[in-house]
Amino acid sequence: MDILRKKLILASQSPRRRQLLEQAGFTFEVKTKPIDESFPEDMPVDEVAGYLARRKAHAAREFITGEEILLTADSVVILGDAIYNKPEDAADARRILRALSGRVHRVITGVCLLSRDKERVFSGESRVHFAELTDEEIDYYIRTCRPFDKAGAYAIQEWIGLCKIDRIEGTYSNIMGLPVDLVYRELANFV
Repeated sequence: MDILRKKLILASQSPRRRQLLEQAGFTFEVKTKPIDESFPEDMPVDEVAGYLARRKAHAAREFITGEEILLTADSVVILGDAIYNKPEDAADARRILRALSGRVHRVITGVCLLSRDKERVFSGESRVHFAELTDEEIDYYIRTCRPFDKAGAYAIQEWIGLCKIDRIEGTYSNIMGLPVDLVYRELANFV
């Protein structure tokens, strides 16, 4: 399939995004560049992930030297109108997980595809239904999984996803960090 053979550059340090693209059969190389992930405080929460994905792509556009397509992404966890970013430390992770406990939150992953002459920004959205978490379960999860590099202080593929998520609406891969179904579809039309 030609879609899987397009020259992709994944500009992301996320091992989960790399894993998802590999599992889907994409051919790609990884190149990274650190960027500031701040966003305007008055920006609607639904727009933040796409904004950050686009910002990452423009910061890494120097990696495009020929026919490559640059792929960047950013995931945000939203509860109500608040974004829950990566926790600063164990106390912050505990605060975030207590807020998510027994509630439904959204995960929006923004993606940007960028070539020399074309740009496409899109987002996937999933709803995650958390079961109630006890303080003991929260402490166990933080101690064993150390979720400090994960938006919302959790990863669906770890203990919390296996034991404490009742249901999801949307795709698993989106919650993990990349809506692979949408990436595949968009790449098919990215000519």
